[in-house]
Amino acid sequence: MAKRSIRDIEKIWSNVEGVKKLSDRVIGFGPFGLGLDALLTWIPVVGTVYTAGTGGWLLMQAVRAKAPPATLARMAAYMAIDTATGSVPIAGDVVDTFFPGQLMAARALQKHIEATHWVEDSEAAARASGDHERHLETVKNDRKLKRIVYLHD
Repeated sequence: MAKRSIRDIEKIWSNVEGVKKLSDRVIGFGPFGLGLDALLTWIPVVGTVYTAGTGGWLLMQAVRAKAPPATLARMAAYMAIDTATGSVPIAGDVVDTFFPGQLMAARALQKHIEATHWVEDSEAAARASGDHERHLETVKNDRKLKRIVYLHD
């Protein structure tokens, strides 16, 4: 696998933000929003293909961002619910119109990105140089951070 950089993680964040807005927040009504997912769900097959496609793409971005299994499972559950409801005629389409599956999956990934201390190095190299302890201290001292991810592992 090619070595990743913090810039790659920032690009993933930006791309996920774009899909989140396009899918579920093109039109906003206070805390509610509608996007392509809500509009396409009313077109048989097209809505399901769009939902499954964007869901798969979001999961692929999560794998690229080295999201933990719990985050991947949460994202997959949101997308499975969104896809399943949209495939039920009429009643499912109504539910799918207001269920922001992509938005919820994207937020789960973005939460992982925000809670991670990203290091452009391998863990072995950081341990050998003594930098690993400094990274542990950074995570310990910042309440927002939950984990360290070495991008070159």
